[in-house]
Amino acid sequence: MSRLPPCLPRTAVAPLRSAASAAALTVAAALALAACEGGPIGQSTPASNGQSFVSGSSGATVFAAGQGPATPRVTGSVVGGGTLSLSQFRGHVVVMNFWGSWCTPCRAEAPVLASLARQFHAEGVRFLGVDVRDTPAAAEAFARDFGVGYPSLNDPASEVALAFRGTVAPAGIPTTLVIGSDGRISARVIGQVSYSGLKALITRAVAQRS
Repeated sequence: MSRLPPCLPRTAVAPLRSAASAAALTVAAALALAACEGGPIGQSTPASNGQSFVSGSSGATVFAAGQGPATPRVTGSVVGGGTLSLSQFRGHVVVMNFWGSWCTPCRAEAPVLASLARQFHAEGVRFLGVDVRDTPAAAEAFARDFGVGYPSLNDPASEVALAFRGTVAPAGIPTTLVIGSDGRISARVIGQVSYSGLKALITRAVAQRS
C-alpha cells in the first residue's frame, strides 16, 4: 500500500524503555508510518480535511513485557448501537485504533486493520476502534466501505481519547495501541500503520500473553 506524501514521520521510532529488548527495537524499526503534524487530538476535527492528524513526533513506542502503562477504564456507546467497556476484553490481546472517517491516513490504514482483525481473531486478539469527532452515519459508512467488522466506540467529544492522556496518550489520529492480555499497553503507533509492522507488534503481544 502506498504512503501518503507529504505526511512523513519526523522520527522513525520513538525511544524504547531501557528494559526493552533488541528484538523489540527491530520490531519497532520495521514499522512504516505516515502522518501529518498538527494540533492535539482535541483540536483535530473533520474541518481539518486531511491536514491535521498528529501532534509531535510520529513513530512507535514498544514497552518491555509487563512494563507498559495500565489502560484506563473506559466505557462508551458503540457505533451502530449498544455500549461496550474495554474491561470486557481483559485476558485478550487488544488492538485499539483511534480514527475518524474524515482522516485521510485513517482511511488508508483501514483495510490493514480489517485484515489483521480477521487474521488474528482465532488467536483471541480483539480489535476495538474509537471514532473521534465524527458522526454515527459517517462512521457506519466508513465501516461498510472498508469491511471493518469489529466494534468502534463513538467518541464525538474525544472523552475516550483524553482518558489515555495519563498513560500513553494518543497525541492525534490515527493512533493505534496494542494492549497485552494483562491490560497493559505493549506498544503504541502514532500515524498510519503498515501491515507488516502492526502484525509484528500483535505477534509479539500474543507471544507474551499471560
